Amino acid sequence: MSNPLFDPERYQAVRKPLLEAATLPPACYTSTEFFEREIERVFLRNWQFVGREEQLEAPGDYFCYEGPGGSVIIMRTAERQLKAYANSCRHRGSRLLTGAGSCKRIVCPYHSWSYRLDGNLSNTPGMQQTRNFDPAEYALLELPLATWDGFVFIHYGSPLASLTSYLGDMPDRFASHRCADMHHVGSMDFDINANWKLLAENALEAYHTGTVHRATLGQQQASAIESDGNWTGLLVEDERSVATLPGATKPFPHIDGLDGGARRGAFFTMVFPSTQLVFAQDCMWWLAFHPVSADHSRLTLGACFPQSTIDLAGFDDRVKSYFERWRVATAEDNAICEAQQDGQKLARAPGRFAASEFAVHALANWVLDQVLDS
Repeated sequence: MSNPLFDPERYQAVRKPLLEAATLPPACYTSTEFFEREIERVFLRNWQFVGREEQLEAPGDYFCYEGPGGSVIIMRTAERQLKAYANSCRHRGSRLLTGAGSCKRIVCPYHSWSYRLDGNLSNTPGMQQTRNFDPAEYALLELPLATWDGFVFIHYGSPLASLTSYLGDMPDRFASHRCADMHHVGSMDFDINANWKLLAENALEAYHTGTVHRATLGQQQASAIESDGNWTGLLVEDERSVATLPGATKPFPHIDGLDGGARRGAFFTMVFPSTQLVFAQDCMWWLAFHPVSADHSRLTLGACFPQSTIDLAGFDDRVKSYFERWRVATAEDNAICEAQQDGQKLARAPGRFAASEFAVHALANWVLDQVLDS
């Protein structure tokens, strides 16, 4: 018997044009069944952003991505290739690595099975008497990995489309930012008691800024941008950097070679399902929303700057104003999303969309495209 929660008829009001449409009903943010369907059909069937290539500079460098399909090791091999491995020993499944670091080989903390950087099993103490055991058949499980301009993505299954096809026109639209030449300078992590969609929706509209960020960012105005592919976004026009708080002194210079559109302001995009890439005139940063449960999420915020900016005198001091902006604004956003989550517990009818919530409407319909019964 089909579950009425996934009956397309239930969501006909969400499917209407923006100014006639209703928002997603509360169950989409509170139901364990809806959350589990999202994990299965949204997160395990689509490309997931995990970080930047320059976070792994030398052979043996790694970091662990704690994603919805399980922990994954992102590794730089001896041949300087990037690989993604399931963070699970092929013996009895123990977790292999935690956090980030560098190693010459991967050694299981349980029984000391060890693996080379290319994932192949190299040492199996105590297995000499096991019959018909071929170590070559027990390499680490490898996941699909692809990159674009330094951005690293993985897939938990068998991709139906290449990363290039999945992103559509996004790489061309932001080519003048030259993200391949940027370098990661730091990250911040947050735990939030809110559904991942509430975080993503909040990141896709400027409607809230005059209220939630009244004393910090102030009211921002945003306009829609056209997109072709699994992404959407909006443009916040401002000649100054929106990556610092208003009044901050000496923001960094604009990126050399930006085209006319890129000079107009900051583009707040969302690569579906849950990664915001912000392309500003002087830097780029990301917000990666990780679902944990129906009412709990993790957020990683990472930042990149051109090498020419990093080389400027006083960079370490001047960049503090950027991280202050990200810390302050993110804390305000997280708090309002937790307040929203509390409100979803009440029995209430769905709301309506304002004209400025075009990208929120797009995200809602993309999610429904994935999770509803055909």
